[in-house]
Amino acid sequence: MHNPSHKAATESVADPYVMAPAGEPERVLIVDDHSLVRDGLRSIFDDTFPDCDILEAENLDATLQVLADNAEVDLVMLDLNIPDVSRLSGLTRLREEFPHIPVVMVSGEFDARTVQDALAMGAAGFVPKSLKRAAIIEALCQVLAGEIYVPDMGDDSAQTEVDKIRTRIDSLTGQQRVVLGHLVAGKLNKQIAYELDVSITTVKAHVSAILQKMRVFSRTQAVIHANRVGFKL
Repeated sequence: MHNPSHKAATESVADPYVMAPAGEPERVLIVDDHSLVRDGLRSIFDDTFPDCDILEAENLDATLQVLADNAEVDLVMLDLNIPDVSRLSGLTRLREEFPHIPVVMVSGEFDARTVQDALAMGAAGFVPKSLKRAAIIEALCQVLAGEIYVPDMGDDSAQTEVDKIRTRIDSLTGQQRVVLGHLVAGKLNKQIAYELDVSITTVKAHVSAILQKMRVFSRTQAVIHANRVGFKL
């Protein structure tokens, strides 16, 4: 597992970076069957988030065990091609069993269809291994800030993701759309409950349903997605 004093070598030359986001991760799980890849990603986290606890796993079974044994993992970096998964089956399993943990897919090879499918299935981002070190750090910061990281694949891919967000928002009930509008306005649950004349428990249930239907992990992400498509009541 992680040795805080160890700074693994990586093939990329460290670019001078920038500031870490305000909400730094406390614990991250890196899943890849190649130790050199794990070392490279761990080096990035060690340099960018020096207080972060790094966990590792080589396959999906080990991943599930690590997550079961360790509470409050802030992020999972999941390789697309670990031995005991088929395409995106590992992502599907993690989203089913640990829906509150953001999962970023990592792959040496990727195509627009795979990226789109991963995001549609709830991935918090898709990071190609070919990205430069600084770009990977920027991607991680974006995800940790509650956004979805999409690699540059041309305008068509970006438009496809926007269309999917619109479709997910369209699946909300009328009351859920009203609650989403209040979230976008920055209102707290108790404020929403007062304005709608319902209980806080009811508001929480609506928020939970909104997050599930929009396939996001937090209110912040829901607001980011809503703003991305210009959502208004």
